[in-house]
Amino acid sequence: MVKSPGELALMRASGRLLAQVFEMLDGLDLAGRSTLEVNDRVERFITDDLAARPASKGQYGYGFVLNSSINQVVCHGVPAADATIGDGDIVNLDITLEKDGFIADSSKTYVVGAASPAARRLVRVAQEAMWKGIGAVRPGARLGDVGAAIERHAKKNGYAVVREFCGHGIGREMHEEPQVLNFGKPGTGPVLREGMTFTIEPMVNQGSRRVATQDDGWTVVTQDGRLSAQFEHTVAVTRDGVEVLTLRRDEVVPVAGARRAA
Repeated sequence: MVKSPGELALMRASGRLLAQVFEMLDGLDLAGRSTLEVNDRVERFITDDLAARPASKGQYGYGFVLNSSINQVVCHGVPAADATIGDGDIVNLDITLEKDGFIADSSKTYVVGAASPAARRLVRVAQEAMWKGIGAVRPGARLGDVGAAIERHAKKNGYAVVREFCGHGIGREMHEEPQVLNFGKPGTGPVLREGMTFTIEPMVNQGSRRVATQDDGWTVVTQDGRLSAQFEHTVAVTRDGVEVLTLRRDEVVPVAGARRAA
């Protein structure tokens, strides 16, 4: 859905607040903390410090403010008091925030302590794949261009992208049209238009792309038990490229045509 200039201004504001959540987490030593402790810390920060609403809590019956996905968990990991983040783990924290009626969505995979070189490489490539997708966004491009750029980078580095989950339009609702697949054929799919807002969020696996959902109905894991990493930003199509609405202050935009939110 195309947003008006006023709606985009509100989405920028939500995106800036969500970036502050990750900046807070960047200064937090995750090793030895339970994912429930991290969830509660994030909830207090969003509600008390930012005077905003954690948009995930209550959505589709979900009871928490974030997803915490450790190692072989691909996405939708549920915070728990007995799920401790260990030294050497990788953990994706996926967070949404709503302010003044508009939602921003972002995630980051953290490398905790002495993670292996293989784990660090996977995380780096997953982040690069996200930026490859963002770099393909411009008016007149197609969503197939975005997915193709993501999958091409992952495959070139020996990894697989998950196909069952994808990015999505976002605004007043957490999930709007269109779906933003992490694979595709260049020159296919819906045409991108100035003012469209959506997430780009590749999930990249060390081994097979195959996944399974656990009995809790939320937690998605790799079928082969190997590691998975994910990164996500909310973006807006601009007149000449793309604006990253959830960019953190210390992040460098590594692709041409992409810029920090105004």
